[in-house]
Amino acid sequence: METVRLVVRLVPRASRNEVAGFEGETLRVRVTAPPVEGRANRALERLLAKRLDLPRGAVRVVAGQASRNKVVAVDGLDAAELHRRLGVSDIARWATAHGSTYS
Repeated sequence: METVRLVVRLVPRASRNEVAGFEGETLRVRVTAPPVEGRANRALERLLAKRLDLPRGAVRVVAGQASRNKVVAVDGLDAAELHRRLGVSDIARWATAHGSTYS
């Protein structure tokens, strides 16, 4: 099983839950949950799992638990499929920047 890591900039207490897209090499995500007792992190994991059509356990925050800047591990998808599901158009540029390769 492949694991892809994403750099995420999380905006808690937003007006809605949404994946706002990439800013450079960072995925910007907004959640309505407050950054209290891990609620924003759990909301981030649920939102990405739903968007990527994966079980919630396949998406987890692995760094930055107390920061807006996080690293999220996604199990079960390769970089190309992850980006297809996120709707990223310039997959080759992103993959090159993150050390991934695919045809």
